[in-house]
Amino acid sequence: MAIGDIIVGIDIGTAKVATVVGEVNNFNQIETISSTSYKCNGLKKGKIIDEEEISQSIEKTIKDAEEETNLKINSAYVTIPGKYITIVQNSIIKEVKDKFSGISVRDVQNAIMQVKDIEIPEDKMLIDIVPDKITLEDGRVVTDPVGNLSSSFAINAEIILADKEYVRKLHGIFKRAGLEIDGIIPTTLAERNLILDKNELHDNIMILDIGAGNIDIGVFQGETFIYTNSIPLGGDSITNDIALVLNITEEEADKLKRQYGLALKSFIDNDNDIILNTCKDAKRNKIIKSSQLIEIIEARIEEMFSIINKDITNQGIKSKINNVVLTGQGIVNINKSDVAGKINLNIPVKISTGRLISTVKQTYRTSYALVRYIASRPFEKTVSSSIDTQNKESFLKTLKERIKDFFYS
Repeated sequence: MAIGDIIVGIDIGTAKVATVVGEVNNFNQIETISSTSYKCNGLKKGKIIDEEEISQSIEKTIKDAEEETNLKINSAYVTIPGKYITIVQNSIIKEVKDKFSGISVRDVQNAIMQVKDIEIPEDKMLIDIVPDKITLEDGRVVTDPVGNLSSSFAINAEIILADKEYVRKLHGIFKRAGLEIDGIIPTTLAERNLILDKNELHDNIMILDIGAGNIDIGVFQGETFIYTNSIPLGGDSITNDIALVLNITEEEADKLKRQYGLALKSFIDNDNDIILNTCKDAKRNKIIKSSQLIEIIEARIEEMFSIINKDITNQGIKSKINNVVLTGQGIVNINKSDVAGKINLNIPVKISTGRLISTVKQTYRTSYALVRYIASRPFEKTVSSSIDTQNKESFLKTLKERIKDFFYS
C-alpha cells in the first residue's frame, strides 16, 4: 500500500450492507473517512435471493459515502461467506534471479504468481493467494525475504477458490450498482487481524462470526488459514424461535431476547415474571417466567454449537483447535454464550477482546476489518480502489468529523 491509497470495503450481510472507506495516512495506518450502511434482505442463509435488492443497498451506501467524502467511488472489495470457499495449500521453490543482489520484490511477486498454478475444478475460480510461510535456503523462516542473500526460497501459500456461480452473481450485482470488484475476501480471513489479540494471532484458533442469519467459521493454525465454512443460523433464528413458541410478534421476541439474553438457564438469578404484550393466545397479556424464555434461547444456541462441532469433527480439524473466539451481533449480547460454547464444543471459548474491536461500531466491524486486511497485504503492487477526487479540500476539512462519527466517543 502507499500513503494516500483509498480502500473501499463492502460487507453484504443478511440484514444490511455496510461500507467503509479508509485512507492510508502518513503513518501507514488506516483512517476511516466514511462508514455507511443500509438495510438489505437480499441475502438469506448465506444465499443470494434478491440480486436487485442487494445492488440497490450497495448503491445507497456508496452514494452516501460519496456525499460524505466528495469522492467518486468506482470499485470496492467485498466479503464472501465461507460456504462458497475452498482452501488449497500449495508450495514451490523459487530460484532468485540475482543471488548476489539478494531477493527482490519482483522475485517474491513472481513466486506468488507461480504458486497459484494448481488444477482448479470446473465450478470454482481463483479469487486470492495468501502467502503464508517463506523459507530461505538455509532453513530460516522469514516474514519478508526481500534483501536476504539466498539463491532460492520456498513459499507456502493458501490458494483461495470460490464458487464460480456465486462470484458471477456478485459481479452482476456490483455492475448494477455501477462498481467494479477489486477483490473478494472470505469473511473470517478479513476479520482475523481485527478480532484476535496479538498472542492469538500465533495460536490455533477458530473464529465464529455469528450474525443475524449466518455463522461464518474460520480456522487458523497460526498464520495458516486451513478451513472456512458457513452455517445458515444466527441471531434471527433465536428471535424466530421465541416468536413461534410464545406466539408473539417478532418485534417483541427480539426485544425480549435483548432484555433477558442468557444462554444457559442454570445461570438465572431471579426467575422473574414476563408479561407478553402481543401474545396471540386467548389470554392476550399472558405471563410467563423468564426461565421459559431462556430455555428457548438455550436450545437454539446449543443447536448452533452442536452443528459447528459436527462440522469441524467431520473435517478432522477439531483436534487442531486450541481456542475459539466469538464475534458478531447475533451472539455477543447474549450473556454466557461463551460458556455454552465451551460446554458444547469442549474447547475454551471467549468473546473477542481484540484491541481495536471495541472502538469500532458493530455495524461496520467486518467491512472495517476488510479494509485493514487489504491494506496489510504484503508484496502487492497496488491495493487502492478506483477513486476519482471531486473536491479534495472539502474532503480533508471534514475528515476529522467523519472519523469521530465512526468511532465510539
